[in-house]
Amino acid sequence: METSQDYSLSGKVFRTLSEQILSGKYQTGDELREVTVGKELGVSRTPVREAFRKLELEGLVTSIPNKGTYVNGISRDDVQDIYMIRSRLEGLAARLATRRITPEQINEMEEMIFLSEFYLKKGMTEQLSNLDGKFHFILYEACGSRMLKNVLTDFHRYVQMARRMSVKVENRAEKSIREHSQILAAIRDQDEDRAERLMEEHIHHVVLNLHLEEI
Repeated sequence: METSQDYSLSGKVFRTLSEQILSGKYQTGDELREVTVGKELGVSRTPVREAFRKLELEGLVTSIPNKGTYVNGISRDDVQDIYMIRSRLEGLAARLATRRITPEQINEMEEMIFLSEFYLKKGMTEQLSNLDGKFHFILYEACGSRMLKNVLTDFHRYVQMARRMSVKVENRAEKSIREHSQILAAIRDQDEDRAERLMEEHIHHVVLNLHLEEI
């Protein structure tokens, strides 16, 4: 019988495994074994089994009866589809943010841009990727829609490997920071149409600079 503690542990196992899959620790086709994962994470097989079910619902693994559980990962087509959907949804988030953003959130986004410009001069690409993510997460909060925030956060998590590749493309980081500044200016001016259009264009530019052949 599964207890509430099992469900709590399964959530932790699920988050750990999904991050490991999406970060590339586990490659497509790798087998995940309940006993091995349980030992590595210090939990019993029950929460691991439940985490495998959740991973399968997310499409990250496939469980084959009497054979095992295998990693699917995120394919090139998956990334392209996610970005296509994300461009529309982030455009909507930018539109909503022009109505609902707080002065504190505007200051936070300005800080992300300032720090990005600083790290760009230092050539510190890993920090740039993290700041890029924070800029978008602040926007998700500022849009004021819990459902939209949850969907976009999941999409952002799924393409984290591709995002890290994109900031390494020559001149892309500089252009991305400039686009962030333009989006924030539109939000600050409460120009919903411009904010939405600029955000959609920003995500489209990210797709054009992804090294999808490496995924």
